[in-house]
Amino acid sequence: MKLSLLDRSRTRVGAPDADALEATVARAKHAEQAGYERYWVAEHHAVPGIASGAPAVLLAAIGAQTSRIRIGSGGVMLPLHQPLVVAEQFLVLEALFPGRVDLGLGRSLGFTAPVRRALRRELDAAESFDADLAELRGYLEGTADITVRPAARRPLPLHLLATGRGIDTAARLGLPVVVGGPVLDSDELPDLLGRYRRDFRPHRGSTAWVTISLDILVADDDATARELALPEAWAMALSRQTGEFPPLEPVAAVHGAPSSAQVRRRVEASLDRAVAGSPTTVRRRLERLAERTGADEVLSSASTYDRDAVLASDRSLRELVA
Repeated sequence: MKLSLLDRSRTRVGAPDADALEATVARAKHAEQAGYERYWVAEHHAVPGIASGAPAVLLAAIGAQTSRIRIGSGGVMLPLHQPLVVAEQFLVLEALFPGRVDLGLGRSLGFTAPVRRALRRELDAAESFDADLAELRGYLEGTADITVRPAARRPLPLHLLATGRGIDTAARLGLPVVVGGPVLDSDELPDLLGRYRRDFRPHRGSTAWVTISLDILVADDDATARELALPEAWAMALSRQTGEFPPLEPVAAVHGAPSSAQVRRRVEASLDRAVAGSPTTVRRRLERLAERTGADEVLSSASTYDRDAVLASDRSLRELVA
């Protein structure tokens, strides 16, 4: 089972957003040294807790500081962009870092109404996703009416970030699928993935490929790892209450903050969903996940306030999976 990282460039309380981007580049270098398969970044617009709004720009910085690890997006939200512009951005990256670039695509418009207005997009923009994806693929494969520059020297791998409906789309289009979020806890997931593999229609020699994305944190013991997962769980719970996804706070500050019973329940639920524990605990949970899903790859999206602890967790995770 391949092992990769997704870094959302989480910001920290009291630190400038630029620190989060510098840390993302530094973590990519660390991931390459540890032997990870891929290092992906995300796209979020005007979110207080996330500094990554322009994946292609950030990937250029990461590519320049690494030499072997695959780099990509997890993912570019296609309904927010013109397919031609996405094709140009990622073909430039492929020209600069040949054979290392992935383009992960999503269909989410999960931003606030003011952000959608600023992006000149409405809620119905996602309805043209299939057509936009076909147009993008035409540019990348050189079959469109116009030739995008720089011209592709090799196929650029596409991945589809998906839930139930999207998993079927990935099968129909012959795309690798990345599955995360609430669908991982669904009893229907094994059936959805079975149908994906059964109905997969190869495109230019593609094969079915399932990547599971979830938060994974490894520490010396389960209690310490659960503490590492607390800042992210706290931010998620606050976002449900306030509508804003905040920067990460230190563990001590989270413990000292006043909270309602509802927020505490949400925090505990998030901690239970995360794969956080000792190497033995994490290995056991990943083995169960592999048995349940037959995953080809795991994409860890974990973060915590302590950046040194993130790097230590990355090292431990790579060692136990290897």
